[in-house]
Amino acid sequence: MPPVLKQTPLHSIHVESGAKMVDFGGWDMPVSYGSQLEEHHAVRKDAGMFDVSHMLNVDVRGPGSQAFLRRLLANDVARLTAPGKALYSCMLNHDAGVIDDLIVYFFGADNWRLVVNAGTADKDLAWMQKVAREEGFDVGIAARRDLAMVAVQGPHARDKVWAARPAWKAATQDLAPFNGVYVDGDTLIARTGYTGEDGFEIVLPADQVQEFWHDLADQGVRPCGLGARDTLRLEAGMNLYGQEMDEQVGPMVSGLGWTVWLKDADRHFIGRDALQAAEADRELVGVKLLDRGVMRGHMKLRTPLGEGELTSGSMSPTMGVSIGMARVPKGVRPGDQVQVEIRGKWLAAEVVKMPFVRHGKIVS
Repeated sequence: MPPVLKQTPLHSIHVESGAKMVDFGGWDMPVSYGSQLEEHHAVRKDAGMFDVSHMLNVDVRGPGSQAFLRRLLANDVARLTAPGKALYSCMLNHDAGVIDDLIVYFFGADNWRLVVNAGTADKDLAWMQKVAREEGFDVGIAARRDLAMVAVQGPHARDKVWAARPAWKAATQDLAPFNGVYVDGDTLIARTGYTGEDGFEIVLPADQVQEFWHDLADQGVRPCGLGARDTLRLEAGMNLYGQEMDEQVGPMVSGLGWTVWLKDADRHFIGRDALQAAEADRELVGVKLLDRGVMRGHMKLRTPLGEGELTSGSMSPTMGVSIGMARVPKGVRPGDQVQVEIRGKWLAAEVVKMPFVRHGKIVS
């Protein structure tokens, strides 16, 4: 028998809307509602919304919270001092592989919120609890499965959220990027996203999310599925767990070295020793195909310094060419000419800077 897939609180709306549903990390999720291309362009030009309720919000509370998170994460949460400020970080194992990449919000020394990926949520939670228990941190770790989450992205996203919920505007109109604020009690509005566009990620009680989704649709916000989310994040040069990094692939070879805070020599985060002992001989770069074709993950590359491999690849709806990310020998630089093996043929490509697209404009 096929596995029973988990469902978000918006599942019935997706099905009623005729969405194409797929198994994504054990969840029954919409890949598109018709045209993936139109959904992509809606986010770049106007506003789109994504059901991301499969992602898990985790509250970390208690007097040992900051010390716990400074041990748990490669980035340093002590850098967060203003309530609502967020930080992106990897959570590493002892070998410096990436257990998950996540966002952590600071609301007080004993009050934090983490948002972790859906496919890794159970192992993330188990790892957090194991570290807290074995290392004696005085913290409470609570999985907030009572919450839902909607990402509203695009140049008109914030205006349309305010049209749907006018009472939220006063609290969020001056919200800086990578910051969050609570409204209406347990609703968290964060100016974050995974598309390279402005907008909000909104975490709210699960029993309120269907009404909110309908109200956004009434304002012309287009429902978007996982297909558009993937092409948008790729154009934005954003990593996807399981492709750019995983438990065998660390941040230094995944373009995430900027998320590792090593300036405090006294902070012994998990994985630090292994990270500093290893010498990265590969790095992540952007690749643009010059010939006709479509690049995909795991395709081989030839570079001036040796072989590499694509980690992600797709046709870029905004650019009209195929783009990808690739792990290549260290020293490969933007402008270098490379070749990609597609269906037994070696096609011409070029290494470029990432992101490929920012705020709707082509930059690579």
